[in-house]
Amino acid sequence: MTRRRKIILATTAIACAGLALGAARARDVPKVATGFIADILCSETFVSGLDPRRDLDETTDAMPGVGLLTWAMDYQVDRARKDVTVTLFGIGRSHAVYREGLGCTLEHGAPLVDVALPPDDRQPALLPEIAGPAVVPPQSAELSAALDRAFTEPAQPPYRRTRAIVVMKAGRIIAERYADGIGPETPLLGFSMTKSVISALSGILVRQAKLKLDGPAPVAAWQNPEDPRNAITVDQLLRHTAGIALGSSLQASLGSALEPINAMKFAEGDMASFAERAPLATAPGMAWNYHDGNFLILAHLIRNAAGGKPADALAFARRELFAPLGMHHVTLQLDGAGTIEGSSEMLASARDWARFGQLYLNDGVAGGRRILPEGWVNYSATATPNAWVGIGAGFWTNQGNSFGAKFRAEHGWPRDAFFAKGTIGQYTIVIPSEQLVIVRLGRSPNFPPEADGVFDLVRDVVATTREKGKLAGVN
Repeated sequence: MTRRRKIILATTAIACAGLALGAARARDVPKVATGFIADILCSETFVSGLDPRRDLDETTDAMPGVGLLTWAMDYQVDRARKDVTVTLFGIGRSHAVYREGLGCTLEHGAPLVDVALPPDDRQPALLPEIAGPAVVPPQSAELSAALDRAFTEPAQPPYRRTRAIVVMKAGRIIAERYADGIGPETPLLGFSMTKSVISALSGILVRQAKLKLDGPAPVAAWQNPEDPRNAITVDQLLRHTAGIALGSSLQASLGSALEPINAMKFAEGDMASFAERAPLATAPGMAWNYHDGNFLILAHLIRNAAGGKPADALAFARRELFAPLGMHHVTLQLDGAGTIEGSSEMLASARDWARFGQLYLNDGVAGGRRILPEGWVNYSATATPNAWVGIGAGFWTNQGNSFGAKFRAEHGWPRDAFFAKGTIGQYTIVIPSEQLVIVRLGRSPNFPPEADGVFDLVRDVVATTREKGKLAGVN
């Protein structure tokens, strides 16, 4: 395809977007598109160690319409400087920079805030070891068949592109499998599973009496009693009912580039400040609307409560959550202002995601020490009114009568299941009644819901482990 034809196609796509939602938003599309690609390629090249061409192909194939722009993009991965530059023929340019221990950050012209990486405090893990160093083969023929099914590609698209699966029963891995080039220590992007980690860190601050669920959230920009945002609570931020006008983060497609939330994520250095300046779309607590801005604000509150500096927040997360759980392959990426990008930018190995799920299976306790406040796990899984997808406080949930909860139950998920979920196929699923944690990572379209194979995986694993448990006399 000629350069001229690529330009015409890219310009046409942006023009169509402008007709849909207005020219002002359409101007953001090139920056959002190139920023998204630069961020993904940088993170999974320099943190995950994946091949950038394969990563780009798998990621964009999972997002409807994105190919209309990506085939007109040029990208450069500089392994010496450890950065990625993506351009869209002069109408968009994004630059992502890797920093050791901090992962990748999009640079928007201004220098990135200098961040001192906190020292490793070397505290011993409280959570018992979940497996030895070798990959754990499925412990039964039925489990092996379940993983075979999850990794087998359908004859026609949409493709699953499963990257990693870990199945834990009663705190021990009973099956795991990885795609080529990925292993038990490979950090992988969790996308919005990051929100569940931010929820956990918020819970720890609540336990420490440094943050309150109810009452006005301590956001400096909202402290005027006459400001209607003064009524927003931490609970409302966790449940996406704060009412902040930033659009929606439910879609993973070309159309989502038009949402102001994505202009914030891929064109702004200080994301939390941008979100905190946004007006209200609805009165706090009156409507449910899932968007990333809520959790960027929470990440800013965590930073402030931990000491105010970027290193304080990173040290807090490591000391209070990751180290006690033995999560040793975690990278929390930052925005340009040095705040944790708490909506979608944590990388962790599949085993580390499973350790995180085990904390919730253990009701927030690790090695006899309470990490999360008493009752926090149930609070997190309690359904939010009017959240049609079935969502609690930082976790998706099968509790309640939402469309999503009933849909998953009809497809074989236990009613007590709740889970961290990231776009295009990331899951950490906790099923207390079965003593199960199931982690699945990959690159699958969000729609149709069956595209990632997770319905089949959960149903197969539950049926297999339940039957084996009966035969062994295990409840």
